[in-house]
Amino acid sequence: MTEMKWPGIASRRALVTGGSRGIGRAIAQTLVDSGAEVIITARTVESAERAAAELGPSARGVDLDLSEPARAESRLAELAAEIKQAGGLDLLVLNAGMTRDGLVMRMSLAQWQEVIDANLTGAYLVTKAFVPGMIRSRFGRIVMLSSVVARMGNAGQSNYAASKAGMIGFVRSLAREVASRGITVNAVAPGFVDTDMTKAIPEAARNKLLELVPLARLGEPEDIASAVAFLLSDAASYITGEVLDVNGGMDM
Repeated sequence: MTEMKWPGIASRRALVTGGSRGIGRAIAQTLVDSGAEVIITARTVESAERAAAELGPSARGVDLDLSEPARAESRLAELAAEIKQAGGLDLLVLNAGMTRDGLVMRMSLAQWQEVIDANLTGAYLVTKAFVPGMIRSRFGRIVMLSSVVARMGNAGQSNYAASKAGMIGFVRSLAREVASRGITVNAVAPGFVDTDMTKAIPEAARNKLLELVPLARLGEPEDIASAVAFLLSDAASYITGEVLDVNGGMDM
């Protein structure tokens, strides 16, 4: 995909959760290419630092595990204080997420809660940590990664779909709360994307997935990264509270 430098991103400071691989990594690369200083998070400091080193000197990796809310809240307080000292945060991308698939009748409460904690409560905790600084500076761009299954549903993913649907309500409510402070809040809802997760799907099941996509291909991480970068850029300064679907036409 042709590299594009998105307007208004250069010299901004960005945080991308779950930025060490897949979609998050592509988003971080796009922001670095556009001139941003990018902080990426991963569950382990080793993964985060390894990915940051590959992204170049404009990137830094830090550890953040959102699956345990109490510990995550404490870690976020530390990160927010560090970033405030460095000059604050301009761009926030909530990409980190997890799945624990299973039919509802067989799904344990632990499987349900772990996904809700990591995907939805995690997004709330990260946002809460950094929105006060954006309000003080009267500028901010927040993008959350929802999913096509938030609207369509998917058998075996009730916990994941619920967390991603909840994120859409969160985006629209938060957008109303902070719009007067110069902060926009939007979501990108990817369809099925060619990542490590989909590569593990057996070929027959993968072909079934493709039958659902009018464009007849899986998305690339860069497809999602471009949509996120657009919403973070000056080109989208008058867009807030919206969900941008990037799914090859699955849900039209």
